[in-house]
Amino acid sequence: MSGVLRLVRPALLLAFAVVFLIPVYVLLVTSFKPFAEADPSAAWSLPRHWSVEGWKAAWPVLRPGLANSFKIAISGSVISAALGSLNGYVLAKWRFRGADAVFTLFLFGMFIPYQAVMIPLAGLLTRMELVGTIRGLVLAHVVYGLPICTLIFRNYYVTIPDELIEASRVDGAGMLRTYASVVLPVSGPAFAVTVIWQFTSLWNDFLFAVFLGAPDSWPVTVMLNNTAGSGAVAVQYDQQMASALLASLPTLLVYLLLGRFFMRGLMAGALKG
Repeated sequence: MSGVLRLVRPALLLAFAVVFLIPVYVLLVTSFKPFAEADPSAAWSLPRHWSVEGWKAAWPVLRPGLANSFKIAISGSVISAALGSLNGYVLAKWRFRGADAVFTLFLFGMFIPYQAVMIPLAGLLTRMELVGTIRGLVLAHVVYGLPICTLIFRNYYVTIPDELIEASRVDGAGMLRTYASVVLPVSGPAFAVTVIWQFTSLWNDFLFAVFLGAPDSWPVTVMLNNTAGSGAVAVQYDQQMASALLASLPTLLVYLLLGRFFMRGLMAGALKG
């Protein structure tokens, strides 16, 4: 029986991997087909003549959106991680009266859907003169991402022995000095989880971008949506598939390069507590 299980498990994993990679295969081969070959009836076939025309056409269309997405995702994820780290530290190790109630309110913020806050958020950003700007989108994502970032850091900091915090207090260190000298140096796993999580969420966002953004601040997701059905006579499948791959490459590279740190952060207790 154990021998059968050893064969069944790899077979199932391989089957799931094949099913998952089938759309990627269609995207990849179609993106390298010339326009005349890029047809749904030949989606499974390899290109008879390999071409990069779809990529050449997709790059200038998506380039402004890619630049905006990098600005939004990098700045938003870093700011969210920094604020979430401070919140988690205070709620876990520098407790105050009502800390549990504040933490519960943070958790409640995780379950508020985007659609419920869209109109008041748009009104707030309008009064702040940030609607249609990258700064406004970053602010919206930072505020909406604070609950999950606080949860990750708070649960990670709970695993830090209280004796270390008490020892720093005995030595005369205050709240910020203790954070900078004791807590921050061991926060790498939690930062890895939070930054990867937030970067992926911000990069893939569409609703905030299309509702609160403007053509000058649109990220790549909005640009990608605008390429769908852009052909007046025939759909340019080669360009659309190349555009989809270009839009997904940054998050794919993040997981390929930092995925091991993400798993270490999870195993270190970043989502436990």
